[in-house]
Amino acid sequence: MIDVSAHSSPPAWRYIPGRSFRRFLACGCIDLAGSLTFRTLLALFPALIALVSILGLFGQSEEAVVSMLDEAEAIVPDTAWGAVEPVLETILSTPSAGLGLLLGLVTTLWTASGYVKTFGRAMNSIYDTPEGRGLIKYNLQMYLLTAFLLVLVALGIVAFSISGPIAENIGSAVGLEQTTLRVWGTTRWIVIAVVVVLLVGLLYRTTPNIRVRGMRWISTGAVLAIGGAVLASMVFFFYVVNFGNYNATYGTLAGVVILMLWLFIVNIVLLFGAVVDSEVERVRQLKAGMPAEESLQLEARDTVAIEKAEDQFARDVERARNVREAAEAQEAAEAGDGTGSGGVSAPER
Repeated sequence: MIDVSAHSSPPAWRYIPGRSFRRFLACGCIDLAGSLTFRTLLALFPALIALVSILGLFGQSEEAVVSMLDEAEAIVPDTAWGAVEPVLETILSTPSAGLGLLLGLVTTLWTASGYVKTFGRAMNSIYDTPEGRGLIKYNLQMYLLTAFLLVLVALGIVAFSISGPIAENIGSAVGLEQTTLRVWGTTRWIVIAVVVVLLVGLLYRTTPNIRVRGMRWISTGAVLAIGGAVLASMVFFFYVVNFGNYNATYGTLAGVVILMLWLFIVNIVLLFGAVVDSEVERVRQLKAGMPAEESLQLEARDTVAIEKAEDQFARDVERARNVREAAEAQEAAEAGDGTGSGGVSAPER
């Protein structure tokens, strides 16, 4: 008789959503998203200072940022915008280079790298692997990644904001001003999309302690995370504008609360996208005949810190065993002394 059970099983893609959701909850990703939200809020304004300083090197600090802020103001609820607008105005009035650049970069590298490190710990939890990179190597990688992400964002802002006038000048020169502007109106969003894909891809590929051979920059989880973040942001802002009444509950802190809730939602979606990628990798390994039912078969990027932690744990266990054995020996000695001195009474005469 022919066993048709294998042929009647559901397709592999139907297995991914359910396990991704359960894995998302099992890894504590909601709590991790809360930690990432705190790190994001802590790094947000120092990062803006650094971005203004970096853009100042291109001679477009205030113009580029103002252009981006005008775009953001059109879609962000007034309550949330009112909370951050004074800070943004203060940032735009800071020097664009020199000491401002140095202090901004140092502060941002410290705060923003905290976000990157926390994201890496979340990714390690999702892939069920401990951090194995040494302290110096790990921090150096995270600082370099943070600096690269800042430069990437700055280049995206420059391309988004100052290329419009360039396109207009080129169109005027060739007599196709309106056509050029329409084309650029679409192209600049493609530039932003490319920057976002690179940002998410770097976080997914570089932060965890795994070798990601074969993982594409545009993965299933990355597409889901980017699309989900956009959709969730639209729904959240629509709710805040039309139904939310945060002023009545939080008063002057309403804008900060709205900003935190939005960042929390975005981080949840980012982590869920990473979980989906891990389950897609699991299905790939299962189809390749690898025993990945319980744990993914992945190579660690580095094991130096893991080996040191194991050695330290072994020493701690040995010290604890010595304490227990010493206590047992002392108890036995005290029991022996008690039996020898008072346990046997002298015979009566």
